[in-house]
Amino acid sequence: MSKYLLIMSVALLVAGCDKTPAIETVESLVVNPERLRELRAQCKADHAKVGDAQCNAVAEATRRRFMGGGTAHLPAAPQPESSAASAASSDTARD
Repeated sequence: MSKYLLIMSVALLVAGCDKTPAIETVESLVVNPERLRELRAQCKADHAKVGDAQCNAVAEATRRRFMGGGTAHLPAAPQPESSAASAASSDTARD
């Protein structure tokens, strides 16, 4: 009986080693810049060890943080004043 338990224990340990670690999501990395920085360094140092899936999530999170979700952060274009607004402002300037 103990031989059977020993074999089962070894089998369970080996099976547990084959599991890949959970991939951190893009969303969790976007809100956690410290962890994003750590994983970027790990991907740079040993991409194969960290894995394609995690390094791709790191790259996407970095892109989202840099690009702001894909929307450009440009200042609004100045709006031309309407003729009524400019007439009113010129009347107050003369007073």
